[in-house]
Amino acid sequence: WWITPVGQAIGRILCYHSIGQSEWGVNDVTPEQFRRQLETALDAGFNFVPASEIVRTGGGPKDLAITFDDGLKTVLTNAAPVLKDLDLPWMFFPVSDWSDGRHTFSEDTVLSWHDIETLLATGAEMGSHSATHPQFNHIEVNQMVDELAGSRELFAKRLGFAPETFAIPFGQSGNWSEEARKLAQEAGYSTVYAQAEETRPQNTVARTFVTKYDGDFIFNALLKGKFDSWEEWF
Repeated sequence: WWITPVGQAIGRILCYHSIGQSEWGVNDVTPEQFRRQLETALDAGFNFVPASEIVRTGGGPKDLAITFDDGLKTVLTNAAPVLKDLDLPWMFFPVSDWSDGRHTFSEDTVLSWHDIETLLATGAEMGSHSATHPQFNHIEVNQMVDELAGSRELFAKRLGFAPETFAIPFGQSGNWSEEARKLAQEAGYSTVYAQAEETRPQNTVARTFVTKYDGDFIFNALLKGKFDSWEEWF
């Protein structure tokens, strides 16, 4: 089965990465900035809902969802406490092989399996962000299968369930093809999230990328859709 995303959803899904890991560059938002952005949205009357609700219904004009790509440690240490304090739902997309220790990062860079289980126990939703975080437009079909089905199998082995949602690494217009979409469907994914709005690949769910440069003025403009035609990589 396959969920066809609502055309251009009315609700908005925010895409974050790290919260206080400067080595993640433009993708990193400080903990203070993160809390301020959420409080700004709440003060403006936005209602935070699960990303899955926006996928299912399209959401309303004041609906926002929060997601995190890459499965970074600061999602646990810095983001989760803020989200708990504000009582907001959220979703995260770890990279399976990174959490399994198959990486060159220091051990305090990415979420461990125990960390992921801790976050799931709080009620957070989780999907896959591939096995190794490649650019899908640069890999062959066999690796696509490994990245899609292989990551799902590893999550099932380690966590006891296979996620049915997938966030495209990099997630821009050139990072996903119709062939990749078919392989994702065959692997058992029902929903695929992009990391762009108007320029996202077909049959993917739009998300708004939040960067370290998004101060109050930019963030408010972002919530109004002023950057929906913007892409990070292309």
